Amino acid sequence: MTAELTNTGTDPHALLPARPVDPARFTDESLYAATRLPVDLASTLLPDAYSSPEFFALEQEKVFAGGWVAVGFASDVDRPGACAVVEVAGRSIIVTRNRHGELRGFHNLCRHRATKLLDADAREVGKRGRIRCPYHNWTYDTDGTCLGTPLFEDSDVPAGEETIFDTSVARGFDRADYGLLTVAVDTWGFLLFVNLAPDPAPLAADLGDLPARFADYRLEGWVPQRRSTYDVAANYKLVGENFMEYYHLPWVHPELNQVSKFSDHYRWQGPGKYTGMCTTPVSRNTEAGGWDGLAPLSSLGPQDADAGRFVWLFPNTALVVLPNHTFVLLNRPVAADRTVETAVLLTHPESLDDPDAEAGTEQLAKFWDLVNRQDIEIVERVQEGIANPAYRGGRMCFRFEEPLHRFQNMVIDKMVGVDRVPGGDEDTMTRMFPDP
Repeated sequence: MTAELTNTGTDPHALLPARPVDPARFTDESLYAATRLPVDLASTLLPDAYSSPEFFALEQEKVFAGGWVAVGFASDVDRPGACAVVEVAGRSIIVTRNRHGELRGFHNLCRHRATKLLDADAREVGKRGRIRCPYHNWTYDTDGTCLGTPLFEDSDVPAGEETIFDTSVARGFDRADYGLLTVAVDTWGFLLFVNLAPDPAPLAADLGDLPARFADYRLEGWVPQRRSTYDVAANYKLVGENFMEYYHLPWVHPELNQVSKFSDHYRWQGPGKYTGMCTTPVSRNTEAGGWDGLAPLSSLGPQDADAGRFVWLFPNTALVVLPNHTFVLLNRPVAADRTVETAVLLTHPESLDDPDAEAGTEQLAKFWDLVNRQDIEIVERVQEGIANPAYRGGRMCFRFEEPLHRFQNMVIDKMVGVDRVPGGDEDTMTRMFPDP
């Protein structure tokens, strides 16, 4: 059945396509007419975007294989030979530093027979800073150069059999042509990014004004202190859209609502592929916990020192930056209805000088675990509902859900092949809950 877009009156909801949608239309701009409307008229992204395996497969290619994706932390590759093995759009990627300390990225496969080179839990590339294939011992340097195939120093070729493995006599073969397949990598602050596109634009183009907005936080020095993994039975976009709005706080997060009041929320968005909001002033802890517990960073000006910044980096990363800690959610989509979250709590080095730093860090970790589990429960309920064919989409709540509208239109852009970086609000901070 092919959905038809019809509008029989003034109701924008009439623009929503019937279900199911023909997967051949997922790259058709007209399919998204209801979401392309201004936010005060717009309806949500079509349900197939959260439930269809065909949409998921196409999204992996167009969104995740076609742009910058945050995959980890710069501290994981802080020296030559250290590595992180990450997954983007179903591809395994090795990120490391060569002997000169330069960041490098490679597809995690041997150029001989495509054997996976390193396991997902690898933290070092291998002995003597070399990457070896476990199948036929082809070996690579951390700059991607093929060093041997496999006859070379310390190759473990049995004594007396060296000539058997000598590839120098092979016709039409030059190992210089068989280095590892490269991937673009970069960092911003403490985050590590990968881009699978063959000729990507600079990461800075996507980040927009975020480096300037966060300059006083000196994010490059913050260090991961706690890591947790959550298996979420929901589409990654539902995780993100839940993060982008505070409409749900009173009902889903009674504890968080006490330290993140409706009236203290502002939209905080400039040009860049992100959505952002801010809370100020930073509220003190209650008996249920909160954001206190560690000393604030001394380099912050008055505005940053009393604010919490909540940014969703397109397409998959939640970034919460407060004066005394940072909470990050890296969301890896593994199916239309399943996401693996890596939650990381980071602190700045000044906090570690405090004798109560361990207790403060533990309190923050417990508070964020509570908040995140509450979010997971509700987005899984949304996923169950969105699978019902009766649901075609709903209206945006314009006062609270403009960031969702911004995000959903970034997704649409990638699906239909539009290359665009969203602009910013005219005001640096836009109050989202007007005074009575």
